Amino acid sequence: MAIYDYQCADCGPFTAMRPMAMAAEPCACPDCGEPAQRAFFSVPFIAGMDPAKRTAHATNEKTRHEPKRGGSAHGPGCSCCSGGKKGRSTLVRPDGSKSFPSARPWMISH
Repeated sequence: MAIYDYQCADCGPFTAMRPMAMAAEPCACPDCGEPAQRAFFSVPFIAGMDPAKRTAHATNEKTRHEPKRGGSAHGPGCSCCSGGKKGRSTLVRPDGSKSFPSARPWMISH
């Protein structure tokens, strides 16, 4: 049995514990008895998910409307915005050919 949200046209939202097989079917409103359609007021909680992934989803939900402020956009140690080492650019000659990076001559530039 799971807990589902329903929306009654007259009385408003309510929750009901029902078998999963009956989740899509209308549920009788506890106040007026009229059939109410299922509604989604909250995000389903998935208990079987890896804790690290669940934490990541919770962090994304918490910050989706209000991004982090101040400092670097990518966090400490990010080379693009925290003042760390800059990436090496490939030297392009006037004829269009590219040179190998000086630190790794065995790598082929793409």
